[in-house]
Amino acid sequence: MKTMAPQKTSSRLLALLSLLQAHRDWSGDDLAERLDITPRTVRRDIDRLRELGYPIRAFKGPSGGYRLDAGSQLPPLLFDDGQAVALALALRSVAGDDAIGEDAARALATVRQVMPPRLRRRVDMLRVTAVRTPGNDEASPAGTEVLMELGRVIRAREELRFDYGTEPVSARADPAQAAADAGPPRRTQPHHLVAWRGRWYLLAWDLDRDDWRTFRVDRLRPRTPTGPRFTPREIPGGDVAVFVTGRFRGTDGSSADWPCRGQVVLDLPAEAVAPYAQDGIVEELGPERCRLTLGSWSWTGLAATLGHFGTAIHVEGPPQLTDAFAELAARYASAAASTGPARA
Repeated sequence: MKTMAPQKTSSRLLALLSLLQAHRDWSGDDLAERLDITPRTVRRDIDRLRELGYPIRAFKGPSGGYRLDAGSQLPPLLFDDGQAVALALALRSVAGDDAIGEDAARALATVRQVMPPRLRRRVDMLRVTAVRTPGNDEASPAGTEVLMELGRVIRAREELRFDYGTEPVSARADPAQAAADAGPPRRTQPHHLVAWRGRWYLLAWDLDRDDWRTFRVDRLRPRTPTGPRFTPREIPGGDVAVFVTGRFRGTDGSSADWPCRGQVVLDLPAEAVAPYAQDGIVEELGPERCRLTLGSWSWTGLAATLGHFGTAIHVEGPPQLTDAFAELAARYASAAASTGPARA
């Protein structure tokens, strides 16, 4: 096995810590060989790391061994260059978040302060602007304490009761009245916290409705105490991302695809359509024509979306999309012919 050149005590401690952070058991002889030092020096260096706050546990064996355990306090952390830059980038990307932005900014300042100058310069060159998803400007932040509590009950597998309203908790002038208006508390078996388009959601089994539900975290207020422990149910399909995506798209969650998908030819160049096709597929057919395959939660919804392109539309299929255009055409013609206020 390749050994390392002799090092000064400080750099040797960092190298030893890097090996221990690999989350595996190391024998004293293996560490000594990797670091090109004696087993006695390994023991002395382990004691130094313990004095710095690292919870290193020794275990018995032919030559003894060591393992880095999780501790109750946060000791100095060791990152390589790539990890340090990635951490700084991640913190910058959420610095504008209403819920954790302030904590992220303070964490970034702390990390930056202990970086060597060469890494600090690389991080300072990063200019990241986090832009909210269009249409989500009214999204209310989910409180950090609520997120932490939900994470705890999910890990503990405890049933959770909470009040759930139609508006964010932070916007309720009278929490007691809001709870009364919301009706009986929801009884759930919480399974996952999910981030979707700038909002946090709780994916849970609703005990009263006997079905899976997704709840906006900013609209719920947990009740205490929590309920009994439970054995988690299997998410349909086994993939949380697919299940949640499918539910938000109007399916039963067995697929992440849209329930309605059609194909049309538009009298527009592909480069003019692509920026507005969302997750659709755009194929160039010529300088002024392209084929667009797009999905939606309903056929009329898909037809209405395609109408936004403001050009001639040639439907290639399926027949349900053609029928949806005919239905919308009748509605629009009726609306165009109507005059005056709507009749009671």
